Amino acid sequence: MSPVLCVLWIATLAHTVLAGNVCSRPRDIPLATADTFGKQVYSPGEEVTYSCNPGYVPQSGSRRYTCPWSGKWPVVTLRCIPKKCSFPGPIQNGKIEFMDLSYQSVVNVSCNPGYILKGPRSIQCLADGQWSAKLPECHSVICAPPPVSEFGALSYRRLKPGNISVFRDVILFECLSPLALFGNETAECLATGNWSAIPECKSVECSYPKEIENGLINFAVRRTYRYKDTVSYRCNLPYVLEGNVESRCEKTGQWSPKPICRAPCEMPIKRATVLYNNQKVKVQDHLRDGIKHGETIWFFCKNKEQHCSYTVPAQCIDGNLTAPACFKERGWFSSLVKTDVASLTPCENVD
Repeated sequence: MSPVLCVLWIATLAHTVLAGNVCSRPRDIPLATADTFGKQVYSPGEEVTYSCNPGYVPQSGSRRYTCPWSGKWPVVTLRCIPKKCSFPGPIQNGKIEFMDLSYQSVVNVSCNPGYILKGPRSIQCLADGQWSAKLPECHSVICAPPPVSEFGALSYRRLKPGNISVFRDVILFECLSPLALFGNETAECLATGNWSAIPECKSVECSYPKEIENGLINFAVRRTYRYKDTVSYRCNLPYVLEGNVESRCEKTGQWSPKPICRAPCEMPIKRATVLYNNQKVKVQDHLRDGIKHGETIWFFCKNKEQHCSYTVPAQCIDGNLTAPACFKERGWFSSLVKTDVASLTPCENVD
């Protein structure tokens, strides 16, 4: 073979070998794109760079790859995962439901009973890692004013400042005097935007009040008594009034409980020295008319062993007064010849 033909044959062989060692278009991988710019083949030494698709970020592996002399691309190790959005909550008076916070995931928002959603019910995680909209808010349900006539007998007032009533707010009802309120005095703004039950105002009359035993009504005038009207009582002397001085006409049409006149007590003994209002007094001189209900006297009893005296109380309870068992009443003659027990040294002073 001539030298010229030999050179041509070697050049052709080298070109064939080199032409066979090019890289084809790099393969596609999930969630990423290579910057091929439309090229179909790559010469050894040329590079391609992979980029994760919008909404995705690299998790592992390399982004850049070089075509080797072998003409076979190395294994692509790049892995892309969805981009995460930050947690959008919390939301007051509501709840957030979601399966994931990754790209294209959807978050659903709902409000608790008594609250209304202001804003979109769902938001989506976008490719830039931001949410498609601002998180909505849960606003309290508003109750319209209750159906009460401005010039009617029933009126109400709010228990907290402001001109708007919202969920769980409470209002207090009142009736013009002398009407009585029937039903709950308060109503609550419900989750439905309605009020709980509204009361009524009704006229109430009570019959003429009855007298009390051993007492009377002060300045009683025979007239019509209406709700909340009152009468006052007093007892005949020496009876003592027990209970409320006043009785009131209630919404039931009945009077509230009347007081009772408690009876005084006669002294159960004729002659003795007792302790009354912290003073020694003789029954026959100072307590011949007895004592009033609720009052207490102290009887002197004798300790025979120590030859001293001690006191025991006795209280008048609605006409009942009993001397203690230790007390010994002395007759007229013995009171002249024997020392009064009340004059003995008190036992607490005996050593």
